[in-house]
Formats: sequence, C-alpha cells, structure tokens
Amino acid sequence: MTTVQSTQNIASQALLDSVNGKKNATTTSVDKAQDRFMTLLVTQMKNQDPLNPMDNAQVTSQMAQLSTVTGIDKLNNTMETLIGNVQTGQSYQAASMIGRNVLVAGNQVSSTGTGGYFGVDLPLGADRLSVAIKNSAGSTIRTLTLGAQNPGSVALNWDGLADDGSVAKTGSYKFEASASTAGKTAAADGLTYAQVMSLTNSTSGIKLNLSNQASVNTSDVKEVF
Repeated sequence: MTTVQSTQNIASQALLDSVNGKKNATTTSVDKAQDRFMTLLVTQMKNQDPLNPMDNAQVTSQMAQLSTVTGIDKLNNTMETLIGNVQTGQSYQAASMIGRNVLVAGNQVSSTGTGGYFGVDLPLGADRLSVAIKNSAGSTIRTLTLGAQNPGSVALNWDGLADDGSVAKTGSYKFEASASTAGKTAAADGLTYAQVMSLTNSTSGIKLNLSNQASVNTSDVKEVF
C-alpha cells in the first residue's frame, strides 16, 4: 500500500510578512482591503485539502473581484479630488465677479431720480417689445415701446421719467415686459440689474451675493457689466 504524504501548503513567514507587512500611518482603505483579502486567500491555501486543492479559476476569479473593487475605490477617490479641484477653480473665477454688475432673473428696477438699468430675456427674439414700469400701488407710470429684438438678453435703461414728463420718486419699481412675434405673444422674462457683493462656496455650489439681497448661481447670470 502506498502511503499518501500530506502536501498541505504551509505559507512561509516571509510570504506572510510580505502580504501582511507592517503599514505606516498613511495606509489607505484600499491597502487594508487588499491585506484582508490576501490574508484570507493565504489562509484558504494553508488549510486546503491536498487531495482536492483550490481551483486556479476560483483563485483567479477572486483576484479579479478584488481588482474591480479596489479599482472602483481608487476611481472614487480620484473623482473626489477632481471635483474638489474644479470647485476651487470655480471659486477663483467667481471671485473676479465681485464688484461687477449683472443681469439676473427679476422684475425690479430702482431709480435715484435719473432712472436705472434692467433687462429682458427674449429666448426667441421678438418683433415688438413693450415694458410697463409700475409703482408700489401697481399703477403704470411709464411705458417703454421698443422695436424688433434679437434672441437673448436685452439690457435696457429707464431715464427715471414718468409718461407725463415728471421725475419718478426715488425708490424701487416693478416692471412687466410683453413681446410679440407675427402678432403672437412671445416669451419675455424680466431681468434685474444688481452688483455682486460677495460669494459663498457651499456644498450646493457657488452662490453670488447681490446688492439687492438675492443670492444666485453663476449659471443664473445672463449678462455681466
């Protein structure tokens, strides 16, 4: 009778040291995951049945799974770093807007006796544009009639006068814009003129803090002066 010798694999201490070597304080989660996996794999190899050793395909599959998981983890870390760098760059770019004047969505125009600036956004343009400036009581004090306009934002200037030629009181007024093309109503959205006073960098993105107490995204700015 032939005696079957035990061929149980015994992992050398050198191998264990190389797999589970001492890590410094900067060991990452990926390194720890790899260490745990390799420790488990070596343990399986040490305790495998010599008459029924581990299948090479099984080992390869496990290694592939580890590679996929660690690859995704590294990709996530890379994306987080990239996003942080982009946000930092956007902050520097947005900072250059402090002190500049912008047109953003709104329907207010202020006058200090000489009128003020405002605007209208016309996504499709218009054959005719009309703007009614109203006081706090909702009464129209001035109507501005303008001709054809190209698509996009239109910067406008009110001279501060009412329809009767008198000077409007200092303060804030509301305006309503109406547009038409080929006799049909066209889209016309009001734009408020304000100065960028500061910016806020939050988890939701960069916000521009305006002189009219509003906070808007940089993507909300239609025109910069």
